[in-house]
Amino acid sequence: MSETVELFEVGPRDGLQNEATLISAKDKIALVDLLSTAGFARIEVASFVSPKWVPQMATSADVLAGIKRKSGVSYAALTPNARGFEGAVQARADEVAIFGSASEGFSKANINATIAESLERFVPVVEAAKAIGIPVRGYISCTINCPYDGPTPPEASARVAQALHEMGCYELSLGDTTGHAYPNEITAMLRAVKSVVPNAKLAGHYHDTSGRALANIEASLTQGVRVFDTSIAGLGGCPYAPGASGNVATEYVAARLAELGYQTGLDLEVLMKAAQMARGLRGKGTI
Repeated sequence: MSETVELFEVGPRDGLQNEATLISAKDKIALVDLLSTAGFARIEVASFVSPKWVPQMATSADVLAGIKRKSGVSYAALTPNARGFEGAVQARADEVAIFGSASEGFSKANINATIAESLERFVPVVEAAKAIGIPVRGYISCTINCPYDGPTPPEASARVAQALHEMGCYELSLGDTTGHAYPNEITAMLRAVKSVVPNAKLAGHYHDTSGRALANIEASLTQGVRVFDTSIAGLGGCPYAPGASGNVATEYVAARLAELGYQTGLDLEVLMKAAQMARGLRGKGTI
């Protein structure tokens, strides 16, 4: 029996949020609906952040209202604070995610708060989610390198991971936000995090700026990680990590995992169609 690896599709949110040209809710819905037929268990489709800072996500409620929800698929939304959480609940997100950083510089640039302040902000969100039974996932940015502070010590990533785990996040997504990590750096970070958080609670989130995301996934597999965030067609980037490219392409990861003998449950033909659609959205400019 082959081992199973889950790919968490984040393209409709993490991928599209960095596109400068506004994409219509209708087009986003079409992409999510196609991805829903590919075999994913989880798809991140929305972000309830201020449209002033991320205008591409201003139609998040419309997207969640318009998609054809497929049984067995959890549709996720990013929620930075209590107001964002309320918006996600009203839009019927199946789960939410909070996002922190392992580096102080990125935390201040991304959410205008220190790491300690950001963790304090997350507590009421997690408590409110627990009260109504909505799962909360935690993102940790800059677990390897920070565009402002330089290299991130593995123990810094472990501290934030432990805090989010103890807070109640069911899974932690560990991000190589700049996309410059090497496999040995990923391995060192994972070993530090695994010393304080159960391995089954971890996921990799690797941007592909330097073309090493697949190698970093393979290094993570040797450490027992079996969940990875991927973005269809490699869409994405980060407005607060200049020069960072998108998350590693879903279709490439699925194909490589198949070569390595892992099962993903994904339909590669559907993924290729979705990748073509996603690439077509770039620069379309319809609102």
